[in-house]
Amino acid sequence: MENFTYWSPTEFIFGKETQKKTGETLKRFGAKKVMIVYGSDRIERDGLMKEITDSMEKEGIEYVKFGGIQPNPVASSVYDGIAKAQEEGIDFLLAVGGGSPIDAAKAMALGLANGGDFWDFYSKERTPEGAYPVGVVLTIPAAGSEGSGNSVITNEETHQKISVRYPMCLRPKFAIMNPELTMSLPWNQTANGIVDMMAHIFERYFSNTPGTELVDTYSEAILRDIADRALTLRINPEDYDARADVMWAGTLAHNGLCGVGKEEDWASHRLEHEISAFYDVAHGAGLAVIIPAWMTFCASRNPDKLWRFAINVMSVNPAGKTTEEIIDEGIHELMSFYHDLGMTTNLKTLIGCEPDIDKMVKSLHRNMGDILGAYVPLTMDDCKEIYRIACEQP
Repeated sequence: MENFTYWSPTEFIFGKETQKKTGETLKRFGAKKVMIVYGSDRIERDGLMKEITDSMEKEGIEYVKFGGIQPNPVASSVYDGIAKAQEEGIDFLLAVGGGSPIDAAKAMALGLANGGDFWDFYSKERTPEGAYPVGVVLTIPAAGSEGSGNSVITNEETHQKISVRYPMCLRPKFAIMNPELTMSLPWNQTANGIVDMMAHIFERYFSNTPGTELVDTYSEAILRDIADRALTLRINPEDYDARADVMWAGTLAHNGLCGVGKEEDWASHRLEHEISAFYDVAHGAGLAVIIPAWMTFCASRNPDKLWRFAINVMSVNPAGKTTEEIIDEGIHELMSFYHDLGMTTNLKTLIGCEPDIDKMVKSLHRNMGDILGAYVPLTMDDCKEIYRIACEQP
């Protein structure tokens, strides 16, 4: 295990009716005027926005609303949000929804605190000195952004989808998490979220760092629980305990605990970012295509962790089988699980056309350089091959 520093100051307020504590929580963190950042009008129609604003009014906290954040949040929305926040004189950002409004609020927080162009922090031209405080009311368990210092934004002008990791300033001050708020989600959003949170663990689990048995063991346990609870929700979407497990698992998958002391990979996420940047698909849907293709490519090049994953997570019986057969069965079991969720694992089916692989790889090289990932370091030719594999999967 490598040396590490782990710092996670987020206060998690979990359970039924917790959204009604938004006002008192904001007051404890010193908020005076808040900008509520959200996506669809669903939170207005479902009454969640009123519950939140009523609790804020009760505590004498002023607020303005900034809606319309789309999936795969874009830079233009961040610029507009920064301008409105400056005009209104806000001192706190409250993201309501899933990863998209949270990531957008974090980008706004960087721009408000540091001046200049917020995109400088995504293009790595500058390092932030701080950020405006961000709080969260979570309605979509997936990205884990409610407990991480990460943010992903798409620059629609340059077709760049880039993530940043600034844990010392971008971890939310608090996250209010009521599993009941996820029960009205369309199934595809639940399924996309399940794939995404599992992928966050994969990016840390598939590592060459030795001596990480404890981290690997609890990572496997979380993966098994997510898969089990996902199939429960497929049958009964209103199962509160299953919703609660999935919501908390999404946080544990991305708050850093599954990566402490390890060299992480993140190749699959980078490969997927090019798909959603160019073809505007849901991030989880893109990952369901890329993860098995990446595993297939890596199987003969670095089988050790894939062998363990097949047995300990996908429950492959190793008796009488070669390592290659065990890994192959594990990958096919994972694809079958994705299919059970209603996901496709074929890239052409996902985007509805033949992908421009050369265009995606050119953009990937611009964003990430010559080599991608760590579990198996990938050249750009390797990345082309993974995209090709993704086009041939069932």
